Amino acid sequence: MNDSGMADEDISLNVLDIRRGTTVDGPGFRTSIYLSGCNHRCPGCHNPDSWPFDGGVSMTLAEIMDVVREEEFNVTITGGDPLYQPEKIKKIVDAVTAEGLTVWIYTGFTWDEIQADPTKMEAVAHAEAVVEGRFIMNLRDPDLPFRGSTNQRIVFPGRI
Repeated sequence: MNDSGMADEDISLNVLDIRRGTTVDGPGFRTSIYLSGCNHRCPGCHNPDSWPFDGGVSMTLAEIMDVVREEEFNVTITGGDPLYQPEKIKKIVDAVTAEGLTVWIYTGFTWDEIQADPTKMEAVAHAEAVVEGRFIMNLRDPDLPFRGSTNQRIVFPGRI
């Protein structure tokens, strides 16, 4: 049971897509989980379909982990913005890392905003990397690895 009295398997998230074996959302082959919900609404966003919080299909943590275990690739959690639901993201990160896999998280929140919020910090604490910052169209650089604009950074929480 978790703090809300629900079994972890009962935690559900709205999932827009799960891409298996992708190489664009972090190093190597990955299972990328695209969640719905983002209020940043960055002009030029490559995924505006992810903005509504009620989009996609509801999946339990157990269902998501079934896909992760099936693929055995490291995981990327993106969206939308996963850190609008940090308690649930912490549960996914914990479950994935318990399988011996790593997690990258994409968020429009800046590292300073994440550090200022203990719940967000708990969610990313065991992630291998956090790609942080809002996409800014006039800073777009298609040659940047794993980022869309030059203001975005890749932060490694375990190294801080």
